[in-house]
Amino acid sequence: MAVDRTPVLKRCRSLGMEPMYLGVNKKSNRTLSRANRKVSEYGLQLREKQKAKFIYGMLEKPFRNLYNKAERMPGLTGPNLMTLLELRLDNIIFRMGFARTRREARQIVDHKHVLVNGKCVNIPSYRVNAGDKIEIREKSKSLQRYKDIVEANTGYTAPAWLESSLETLSGTVVEKPLREQIDVPVNETLIVELYSK
Repeated sequence: MAVDRTPVLKRCRSLGMEPMYLGVNKKSNRTLSRANRKVSEYGLQLREKQKAKFIYGMLEKPFRNLYNKAERMPGLTGPNLMTLLELRLDNIIFRMGFARTRREARQIVDHKHVLVNGKCVNIPSYRVNAGDKIEIREKSKSLQRYKDIVEANTGYTAPAWLESSLETLSGTVVEKPLREQIDVPVNETLIVELYSK
């Protein structure tokens, strides 16, 4: 399985975004040497696509497939794409506070620690629906990893479209998120423009 192993801070610098969106609580003191260069229209569109792919930990082919799915859905393609990205299982685990970063959430899903409606799911890209109950399986809850996560995420509140409890490590997807509820610094209109060329 292919995984993007680019250093997080380096990639965040090149894309001009804060590491906080990935759950990484670090700052970079370096600045880009090409920061003042003029970027073409294509360059801006490409950067937005790379930003979305990097935040959600996706490679080109699955991202393109998700875009095609968003295009076939009723409504605007851009908001549909963002909703589909948010409804990935690894992202939901991160949003509920059961992982410190999206990469950690992906690993938790890969290692079969997650139950969706009582069934074990180990596919990070699994699309969760409104009303689905998500929990960390009973056997895994006693692991030191989850004690550390609960301690680190004390006081964390999940987005309004999710219900989650850090005490029981379980939660529910109340509804599909609207674009206004997604706090990711991505201009999805530019991604649509790029793909529709």
